Amino acid sequence: MLYNKLREYDIVLGSGSPRRKYLMEEMGLQFRVMVNDSLEETWPEGLSKQEIPVYLAELKADHILDTVPENTLLITADTIVWMGGGVINKPAGREDAFNMLRQLSGNMHEVLTGVCFRTADRKHSFHASSLVWFASLTDEEIGYYIDQYKPFDKAGAYGIQDWIGYIGVEKIEGSYFNVMGLPLQRMYHELKGFIGDE
Repeated sequence: MLYNKLREYDIVLGSGSPRRKYLMEEMGLQFRVMVNDSLEETWPEGLSKQEIPVYLAELKADHILDTVPENTLLITADTIVWMGGGVINKPAGREDAFNMLRQLSGNMHEVLTGVCFRTADRKHSFHASSLVWFASLTDEEIGYYIDQYKPFDKAGAYGIQDWIGYIGVEKIEGSYFNVMGLPLQRMYHELKGFIGDE
């Protein structure tokens, strides 16, 4: 089984996201966290929406461990919100968060997560995509959410696992956990192929 083989590795999650940490714990994985807070998350012009989160996940991996030690498995990820032909980043403050949520209100957007696995001698990356439909939200509802949950560390200024996900998300096509930050089902099967369990 995959988990027997994973015990041979020192698994490192290269992310400071509490959602990713929670999801990895819920998957039953034993791991430790390493983060490079100085990394500037930018990408070259001309990348497709699928390439951007993969590029950022690989960039995080490169900046956390220049060289991956033997028997270490480094897992990094990045999630973007895509709407109207562009990326909706993390908000700079309350006004920015409010404007982002006004833009998402009553519309469909795409959430893409790139994931990178690295060992001492190999690297494997992939992406997953989910479509999310938001109901129309009032200014009062948006303001309440921002003031109560302070979603300033989240792409698109929202967490689907928060109150706004309960009252605002009408429909999802794709992985719910991908919207949280890690496409768990896809990641499990990609790990099986990468570690050699199939």
